[in-house]
Amino acid sequence: MSTPTQDLADAGVSIWLDDLSRQRITTGNLQELIETRNVVGVTTNPTIFQGAISAGVGYEEAIAAQASAGATADDAIFALTTTDVRDACDIFRPIYDATGGVDGRVSIEVSPDLAHDTAATVAEAKKLHAAVDRPNVLIKIPATKAGLPAITEVIAAGISVNVTLIFSLERYAAVIDAYLAGLEQARSADVELSTIHSVASFFVSRVDTEVDKRLAAIGTDDALALKGLAGIANARLAYELFEQRFAEKRSQDLVSAGANLQRPLWASTGVKDPALPDTLYVTELVAPGTVNTMPEKTLQATFDHGVIAGDTVTGTYAASHQVFDDLAAAGVDLEDVTQLLEDEGVDKFIASWHELQQTVATALDAAAENDR
Repeated sequence: MSTPTQDLADAGVSIWLDDLSRQRITTGNLQELIETRNVVGVTTNPTIFQGAISAGVGYEEAIAAQASAGATADDAIFALTTTDVRDACDIFRPIYDATGGVDGRVSIEVSPDLAHDTAATVAEAKKLHAAVDRPNVLIKIPATKAGLPAITEVIAAGISVNVTLIFSLERYAAVIDAYLAGLEQARSADVELSTIHSVASFFVSRVDTEVDKRLAAIGTDDALALKGLAGIANARLAYELFEQRFAEKRSQDLVSAGANLQRPLWASTGVKDPALPDTLYVTELVAPGTVNTMPEKTLQATFDHGVIAGDTVTGTYAASHQVFDDLAAAGVDLEDVTQLLEDEGVDKFIASWHELQQTVATALDAAAENDR
């Protein structure tokens, strides 16, 4: 009997888990989700690693070894996270091989402290790629203004990239340009284009959270009627842009030379408003050639009661443009919303990173004390 997650996969959506910990790896939980929930990849971010490592479970021996070696907190974080990602890459390797490198992917993010430093982002991306040393790793780079040229340079070096923290259609267009420029440079350097993959992570629920807050403040009937519509409309218009840009001659020339499309990835798909269905950002964003990265709660809700009714994106573009027009008419400045969300997104990851540094520093000190 088919399940909703199987139906989603059959509709052309790759399900990636938005969570990773050593415990998931060692207990067999990750393998179980692959076998029972159609999970074909995993994404991480500084907040996820902060939660996993601060919980402590599974990291005690590794932290003790790092303490004995005199590692700094940053050195220990690098070792712990790249080990987890390498081990997850090995678990997903059969899927990577079976899908020709499309899925079976594991993402690891450059330090968010580097989000506004192009050269440092490039250096860190190359360092992470070399340390994980697996063909199915994706290096996550934020779509900040400084991140865009870094994406181009890292793609040009033949490294696959997950572009993260995309909120606006304008920035997404720039991300596509950055990817194509990287492919063009790779082609000029005789790098094999077919080995380079990329996803563009478009955030969904955070858009609704911010827009709905502003609609509530406006308070008119017209404004309130638009609650819960912005995030999905924004993502659907991103898919329209994806279809348009990758049909253009520049993209098709690269595809003819062996390049892969940069797939749209729906991120931030956990529903935060209890008034909305808990599978909303899954069932309403079904389109071929996309990725939906879900926290486990959303994954389980989808498996339990998600209703997958085929493609729910193509054919919705006129209605989605109308939502944007209606939001503007109601007084919502979407450009301001998306810039605020990008700034907040970077700041939240930086805060999580600094918490992680503190957590690991404390654990290293405790381990060193026990060693005395």
